[in-house]
Amino acid sequence: MTDQEFCQAVVTFDDREKGEALARTIVGERLAACAQIDGPITSVFWWEGAPQTEEEWRVEFKTRTTLLDELTAKVAELHDYDVPQVVAVPIVGGLPAYLDWMREETREPASAERGSEETVTG
Repeated sequence: MTDQEFCQAVVTFDDREKGEALARTIVGERLAACAQIDGPITSVFWWEGAPQTEEEWRVEFKTRTTLLDELTAKVAELHDYDVPQVVAVPIVGGLPAYLDWMREETREPASAERGSEETVTG
């Protein structure tokens, strides 16, 4: 996607509690350092051949770019939409202490963890 270390992934939900539950799961698994929920927002979109208008809640996840694929897979697994919105934008800068905090509060991607385990046990 990009060579930026961090990104912000945005996911929408039709219910605040559903968004909060998934946010707790993703942050609990350390796939994101934090999740911010805002809404309700009004979304207008094409679905099943016609424009739709719905009230939704937006969850913004702050994460490492290397964790985005795992975060996206977790959303796809647990979200109740047929095609959930998961879009990400790179974080190109910020307060160094905040970026350090994001780094500390997220885990390494699973592929890196497996690689280090193989090195230790191999």
